[in-house]
Amino acid sequence: MTSSQTAEITGLYRYPVKGLTPEHLPRVLLRRGETLPADRRYAIENGPSGFDPEAPAWMPKTQFLMLMRNERLASLDSLFEDATNRLTIRKDGEVVASGNLETAAGRFAIESYFRENFQPELKGAPKLLSGRDHSFSDVASKVVSIINLDSVRAIETLLGGAAVHPLRFRANLYVQGWPAWSELDLVGQTLAIGQARLKVVKRIKRCAATNVDPETAARDLDIPPTLSRNLGHMDCGIYAEVIADGEIDVGDTIAVEAPKLV
Repeated sequence: MTSSQTAEITGLYRYPVKGLTPEHLPRVLLRRGETLPADRRYAIENGPSGFDPEAPAWMPKTQFLMLMRNERLASLDSLFEDATNRLTIRKDGEVVASGNLETAAGRFAIESYFRENFQPELKGAPKLLSGRDHSFSDVASKVVSIINLDSVRAIETLLGGAAVHPLRFRANLYVQGWPAWSELDLVGQTLAIGQARLKVVKRIKRCAATNVDPETAARDLDIPPTLSRNLGHMDCGIYAEVIADGEIDVGDTIAVEAPKLV
């Protein structure tokens, strides 16, 4: 990919609670060294992990309820309210749990739902973890994840034409306009979106979470092995770190910044 090739942001999403519903955002202010606001701020511990909220440290996703193993999470519809820190969970349109995630009572209300309804998958008592400024990301650094929709369409071709919902990849930014798979060559490059700048730091290796349909909660595809057989890797998407503040909107252009001449 050359620095002249641009793409367009078609979707912005955050995931306040790891493993639960994505929330669409029309615009967002990116801040240097941070994730999207409230992205992966919370997680549901699946059995004792040793996580210390006073000294939060990265832990593997296997310590938490997550789609790679717990596809029933996709059948829940959750909404997080920033002003009140309240999480509301609905199932089949009915509210099944609600609580302020920054209070013991609110966390207990959410934990009780999972204790009563996810028993077969639990390794111990579920615990709602708040990391304050910590991000329960799949990687140790604070990142923004980006998915190229042309790569998703290429996966559909590899699967023989099966429809692949882009939200299977649980990205923050969805973009269109880059050739399929060209984003994988951007590691080390800087992306420009208005005033915001993001440095691409890593390709995203996909796991079995992508096999789960985000609308039906069915584990109905086999995406990582399909990528491995056909491409020799299981990568789709990139992680980037915010290196300069800026507000970004759906419809904005995302460009590969040309290296500065020395």
